[in-house]
Amino acid sequence: MITAVDTDVLLDVFGADATFSIASSNALRRCLRDGALVVSDVVWSETATVFDKAAQFQDAMRRLQASFSPMTEEAVLRAAQAWRRYRAGGGPRNRIAADFLIGAHALVSADRLLTRDRGFYRRYFEGLRILDPSNL
Repeated sequence: MITAVDTDVLLDVFGADATFSIASSNALRRCLRDGALVVSDVVWSETATVFDKAAQFQDAMRRLQASFSPMTEEAVLRAAQAWRRYRAGGGPRNRIAADFLIGAHALVSADRLLTRDRGFYRRYFEGLRILDPSNL
């Protein structure tokens, strides 16, 4: 079982979020027991911003046993299609393209996505299995 991990879950853990860190840490451990953790290049980049040095971030990701998983052309094109549907449906530009890339990456490269942002991904990435850390 391959679990793609969203930025919000990693920031919960690395930023020691008072509300979500325990649930997110436990969810990551459970997903790791089920198989592999993968992190898209978008999530990798977003998460690295909370570390002073790249080496610190890379060490944290190794300890977490999360693998870097770059976007494929198929995922990028699915993200573009989802973004187009979103905008055609009147969606405002406040939902950034990175969210669409994360969802498409998970759909193409993993069996499920660990995220707290359930509604958005379910709506635009039909068939993507979503795990919410609070419900595990």
